[in-house]
Parts: sequence; structure tokens; C-alpha cells
Amino acid sequence: MGLIIRSSRIHAAGCYTTAPIKQGTKVVEYTGPRLKPQDCVDLYDDSGSTYLFGMEGDMLVIDGHGMAAFVNHSCDPNCETDEVDGHVWIVATRNIAPEEELTYDYNLYDGEDLNDAPCHCGAKKCRGTMYEPEEIARLKRLARQGKAKAPAKKKKPHRRAA
Repeated sequence: MGLIIRSSRIHAAGCYTTAPIKQGTKVVEYTGPRLKPQDCVDLYDDSGSTYLFGMEGDMLVIDGHGMAAFVNHSCDPNCETDEVDGHVWIVATRNIAPEEELTYDYNLYDGEDLNDAPCHCGAKKCRGTMYEPEEIARLKRLARQGKAKAPAKKKKPHRRAA
């Protein structure tokens, strides 16, 4: 199977397949340095986006590099993530046609404001945010109560395996 990076209507650049992919196929591994969560707090202070991926029950964070970092979020994805033996794989949830952009639901968590992670996937049932449903509910509850998270330094949200 061949993967290429090119312009995406979802966000900047995306990862596309050049050949058909069968449902259940491990498409690409999410790779990069593995860090402790506390080491990520200041890592991207000067950047609007990160490629941080929480794994092993949030005991480790992958600072994403490589092809998988270009797989964009969608509320109607064709892939999902799966943590297998200390590795995070992006796996096809259905058959994927050549030239199709690969996507998965980022399920962002540990946010401060729903507006921090808007979704631009264009799906019919788009949530409008890349946060997972539980995080959306938590952030809405905090907003209704007039309570905003106020850590000493703003944390960047992490992705979570589905």
C-alpha cells in the first residue's frame, strides 16, 4: 500500500492512500519520541497545534512524527487508532478507495475551552470540535458553572486511542 501527503480540504496537509485498503488493515504506525505527560506541558507553547498522542492509560505521550501525524481528524472517519503491545496503529474501519484521505476521530481530552479545537471535517454529523463526547460534556458543564480550568500553564490537548 502506498501513502502520500498532499493538500487537504480538512486541514493543511493530509495523508492519502494510492491503493485500496481493506477494512481491518493496520495502515500506519503513530511514531515519535515517547515522553512523560508532565514533559509536554511547555513543549508547544509557541505553536498552535501539536501532534501529542496519549497512550498506556495516559502514562506516556507520543510526540508524533512521520506519515501518521498527517492523518487528519474527522467526525465520520474511515480509520481508528488501536494500541497494540506499546504501539499505536491507525487501522482501517472500512474498505478505503485509492486517492481517499485517511482520517480518524482524535478524541481530544484534557481541554480548557471547546473553541481550542474546532473541527473542519465537513461530515454531515460534525460535532464542531475534535474533543471526545465526554470532554465536550465536561467543558460545557464548566462553562455553565462559570468555572474555567486555570492551570499555571496552558496544556495542549492530547489525542487518545479509541
